Amino acid sequence: MTGTEERPRMSIFKSAGHIYAQVINDIQGNTIVSASTLDKEFTDTGKKGGNKEAAITIGKIVAKRALDKGVTKVVFDRNGFLYHGRVKALSDGAREAGLQF
Repeated sequence: MTGTEERPRMSIFKSAGHIYAQVINDIQGNTIVSASTLDKEFTDTGKKGGNKEAAITIGKIVAKRALDKGVTKVVFDRNGFLYHGRVKALSDGAREAGLQF
């Protein structure tokens, strides 16, 4: 799975305590935007990082940042994680904020 300029790849990673998302253009080899539960924007909310609510919030944050950069459509790369729980919550949050995939 690769991301292009027209449709970059949104890759996620989750650990027990945090979740990370980044939108990547694989052709140019650069990260367009990223968000995680370690970002100041998230930590200022006072929420914990290892639950579905945090994943929804990170999905919304990364979608907002991507839309600000002009990215509206992405390819969703779940990095081998099963599509349920926090992974599904992150994708739902990103879709709710306007990102298409």
